[in-house]
Amino acid sequence: MKSYIKQQLKHYQEHNHEKARLLVSCPDQPGIVAAVSTFLFKNGANIIESNQYTTDPEGGRFFLRIEFEAGGIDEKIGQMRGAFAAVADHFEMTWSITLASELKRVAIFVSKELHCLNELLWEWQSGNLLAEIAVVISNHEDAREVVESLNIPFLYMKANKDIREEVEKQQLKWLEEYRVDVIVLARYMQILTPEFVSAHPHKIINIHHSFLPAFIGANPYKRAYERGVKLIGATSHYVTNELDEGPIIEQDIERVDHRDHVEDLKNIGRTIERSVLARAVKWHLEDRIIVHGNKTIVFS
Repeated sequence: MKSYIKQQLKHYQEHNHEKARLLVSCPDQPGIVAAVSTFLFKNGANIIESNQYTTDPEGGRFFLRIEFEAGGIDEKIGQMRGAFAAVADHFEMTWSITLASELKRVAIFVSKELHCLNELLWEWQSGNLLAEIAVVISNHEDAREVVESLNIPFLYMKANKDIREEVEKQQLKWLEEYRVDVIVLARYMQILTPEFVSAHPHKIINIHHSFLPAFIGANPYKRAYERGVKLIGATSHYVTNELDEGPIIEQDIERVDHRDHVEDLKNIGRTIERSVLARAVKWHLEDRIIVHGNKTIVFS
């Protein structure tokens, strides 16, 4: 299985070895698209996908995602970044240029519920999650067998609020050791400290049910059942210091009724969580998300 996954990722990298992605956020004004297009043309690049959005043509914020192809991009990406800085400075841009073939390294944090982890691993094995899963970190041993069967490093460390500082210090060392680009909380049932979050701004993706701000705390599905809710769902978002209030990436819902008991609601909720988290992670890996304040622009 491991060799098959490597073949899938290698095929993707070979197919996309001359492609790159440009993300731009700046004050809206005339000439932005023309300047970016001219720059790419002068650097021998061909635009193969382009999406843009403005919050307001008069004094709003402009967002742009371009995927382009250029011969010898691996060798000239540094020069292109240096040259684009002049364009960016003129328009006061926040920007990035990334190689499509450069796979991001992912760390998955998980506790005892494995449905989201299993979904991510399945998508990865199927060649639909284009990343290097660098490590899985957990405060329980439940996921060890499935993770190690795929030759992915599994790191266990007991965690609770009383030893949180010590645990996160070690986890940050692990993340540095494994050169992690993005962290996915696949039902990791621990609250992260501001110090941990600030070390990875807009690089930590979480998943939870969509009952919030109702039914905060323990047993949300039981309390939702007792209230007779008709819709349940899931929300995936970037983690900030405001608990479960970071920029939302993706959400979904499903209708339920009086015939669905607590366990039915939980099962439906888990199914939605799996798909919502997988989509959010994929979009991040494909550089389709720009954070704007406490919102996201998702060029899905």
